[in-house]
Amino acid sequence: MSCICLLNMVDERLIAKPDKWVQSACVLCSFGCGLDIGVKDGKIVGVRGRAEDRVNKGRLGPKGLHGWIANESRERLTHPLIRKPDGKLHPASWDEAMNIIVQRTKTLIDKYTSGSIGFYSTGQLFIEEYYTLAMVGHAGIGTNHMDGNTRLCTATAAASLRETFGADGQPGSYTDLDTTECLLVIGHNMANTQTVMFMRVLDRRRGSNPPKLVVIDPRKTQTASEADVHLAPRIGTNVAVLNGLLNLIIEAGQIDMGFIAKHTVGFEKLKEVVSKYTPERVEEITGIPKEKLREAARVVGSAKSLVSTALQGVYQSNQATAAAVQLNNINLVRGMIGKPGCGILQMNGQPTAQNNRETGCNGEFPGFRNWDNPEHMEDLAARWNIDPAKYPHWGPATHIMQMMRLAELGSLRMLWVICTNPAVSLPELARIRKILESKKLFLVVQDGFLTETAELADIVLPAAIWAEKVGTFTNVDRTVHISHKAIEPPGEARSDFDIFIDFARRMDFRDKDGNQFPPFNSPEEAFDHWRECSRGCICDYSAISYEKLTGGSGIQWPCMESSPEGTERLYSNFVFPTKASRCEFWGHDLETGAATTKEEYKANDPDGRAILKAAEYHPPLEVPDETYPFWFTTGRVVYQFHTRTKTGRSEELNAAAPDAFAELNAEDAARLGIKQGELIEISTRRGSIRVPAAIGEIEPGHVFVPFHYGYWDDETGRPRAANELTLSQWDPVSKQPYFKYAAARISKPGLHTVKEKLGDAAGKAVHQATQLADKVMGAAHVERSRVADYLGLLVDSLQQFSEACSTVSLHHFVESEVRAGLTRLSIFSKQSITELKPFVARYGVIHQKEPKKLRESLFPSVRPGAFGLLRDLHELFVLWSDVHMSLMALMQAALQLRDKELVWALGLIHEQTERQKSWLTTQVKHHAGQTLVVPS
Repeated sequence: MSCICLLNMVDERLIAKPDKWVQSACVLCSFGCGLDIGVKDGKIVGVRGRAEDRVNKGRLGPKGLHGWIANESRERLTHPLIRKPDGKLHPASWDEAMNIIVQRTKTLIDKYTSGSIGFYSTGQLFIEEYYTLAMVGHAGIGTNHMDGNTRLCTATAAASLRETFGADGQPGSYTDLDTTECLLVIGHNMANTQTVMFMRVLDRRRGSNPPKLVVIDPRKTQTASEADVHLAPRIGTNVAVLNGLLNLIIEAGQIDMGFIAKHTVGFEKLKEVVSKYTPERVEEITGIPKEKLREAARVVGSAKSLVSTALQGVYQSNQATAAAVQLNNINLVRGMIGKPGCGILQMNGQPTAQNNRETGCNGEFPGFRNWDNPEHMEDLAARWNIDPAKYPHWGPATHIMQMMRLAELGSLRMLWVICTNPAVSLPELARIRKILESKKLFLVVQDGFLTETAELADIVLPAAIWAEKVGTFTNVDRTVHISHKAIEPPGEARSDFDIFIDFARRMDFRDKDGNQFPPFNSPEEAFDHWRECSRGCICDYSAISYEKLTGGSGIQWPCMESSPEGTERLYSNFVFPTKASRCEFWGHDLETGAATTKEEYKANDPDGRAILKAAEYHPPLEVPDETYPFWFTTGRVVYQFHTRTKTGRSEELNAAAPDAFAELNAEDAARLGIKQGELIEISTRRGSIRVPAAIGEIEPGHVFVPFHYGYWDDETGRPRAANELTLSQWDPVSKQPYFKYAAARISKPGLHTVKEKLGDAAGKAVHQATQLADKVMGAAHVERSRVADYLGLLVDSLQQFSEACSTVSLHHFVESEVRAGLTRLSIFSKQSITELKPFVARYGVIHQKEPKKLRESLFPSVRPGAFGLLRDLHELFVLWSDVHMSLMALMQAALQLRDKELVWALGLIHEQTERQKSWLTTQVKHHAGQTLVVPS
């Protein structure tokens, strides 16, 4: 028998009296509760909360109390599996499995370069494992294809923090919840996603000095039901809502102009943009009554302290980063950051997502280093003792949806999936399954269970899970916990750390002195190496140790010599890591995703001030119509985690939430003749699912389905995974997929009108056309390197630019300065062609017709006079742009080839082309005003 007890405010669940207790922390939500594991006879027999821990103070949520049952599941993987010629997975030895992986890796690198290999990790590893993976992937293999499923849950949190503050890292602390006067919660059903955090809020709400609570969510969730003000907007309109709140707060003068002037940049532009979002316009866009918006603004604007939080209702929805940044802006214009009771918590969806970002496995580099800052990259290379050219820092890392497209095209040949389940968690599942099943893709899956993804793999590696290994991890408010090993993993399962180190040793990775790389062999040694790698960075772990973490509470980073007990909240001095030499990214246009250049950023260096970035509202890319009249959205339930790989094996948790369901409004249900619990069909242009109906308090015209449910334990044979319906589109900045909106239809199974069937046919036709296009391209495609193509394009573009300079010079013979300049520009291009000759010999060249056609179309005849000269200069710039784009593309190839000679040569050519650009723009500026304005 099991029992759940509350003793001295400590939550506990036991099935037997333990022989010992082992310190750990819960890894089943991002709140990060400290707990102890009860062990008897080498088995887990229960857990209890740690009363001394700063995060949970002894409390545990339902997943924390019951999730450990998964460790004892009979469905655990205990031996490696290899797919044999009969198409089935068969047990194998570790040597056999690892030798196949290593041989395939080496063959692919030799034949296709490191760009043919990708890693897709999780939100559940420990720091030591992420850090090892980052070293293996970035510097061992040297691939830029590294991402984690934190892309699906927390990429926007990281992006929004970088855009506003210059770097990742949560500014606030959970202790701010204990003193704040107001909580602003958007797209964050805290009661389901961080239950102990919600308990902490309820403690305040039931106490003598309760904070006000404003919740923005289209569903009337448990969190929204608790709110003083609940705003229920249409799906995809978060930017309009937040712009409306900002407008009212600024209009009312409820801002800290002293703080804004001294510690921020961009206020005037922000004020200008949000002034357009009057309550009337916001009501029109979002459906929120204007008086409701004013009420929320009064509460948020009048509070003397403010904590703002966001989660998937922002991150997975339309204009994700733009919306999350506006939430940051609300706290900043009120001067409410870096002080007790004031903070921003851009929440994480998974427990160790913060570490995925910190260590460099999720599209970043370790320690929040800027991949485009040579000083940052040289510093990392020195700490790793490798050549900086070894790791790929020539461009942003590839996110998982790009990786899937590369695999679909046959360019990504090997994908190593680590403790996650993309066959259920990624959007548009029919397409994802087809990609993962492709014979061209060598799929390695490392997990504790045979997930839907593992069933498609070529090699399956059995991994130890929580409680079966030692390591550390960090929660949302930067609290670092240690999780000690309590029991042995089943059979031959190994920790993720041991698997990565085994792979590295078999690959014989070395640093530049010939030493083994990575240079450690145990998790604690890896943590010590990480401490030194993080020293001096924003996420400084240098004063944290296993010893310090053992026995007491978790510790917040930064933790260093000057703050040996950790740091409660960031930016208490109001200095932000936005200085060009310090920042993690140069930033983006929030609406388009266009990257700010290094030169643009440095020219307007915020120099330690926070950045107030504005964004206009733009509608979602897919909206309801006659055929698909409902907004479809996905989310979570409190009793399940991710794709139920672990929580689905707990009898108690599964009994509480055994199946997917579709929540719809009572009015919609009545109109459609749907009753509670009745099986209904939900369709989008990508597929259909059949799940029971749940009548709830969601906005009319909306339908919600939890995403957790796949097929490993489903005996009905019906489609039920929410991601059968979601679309392959993502935020332009964070690259986080849009799971929160799609156009859908609701019906009873098998009952479709002719119009609906035509709509389905149209959707399928689009899908089939896409498949046909890829098939035609594949049939015409000859497998080879394309370097020769772009060498030809660059050489031919340079030649055509040179010839065009000569042509323009002849056409404007009397313009002596212009003739002299064009002669020099022509010589630069000819010199560049000479520089490329050794590489033409090395890689070959395939000449291209387009540059000549472009020149002939740009200069069809003589253009006399001043206006003719201005147009010719303009057209020369167009030709120059063709050279520039070819040069930029070839530079990326040279970096990936690690061809230092070609990189050096292209660098010289770049200098010459920049001089050409400068001359052309100077001449246009010189001639344009007089030529265009004064008649001649």
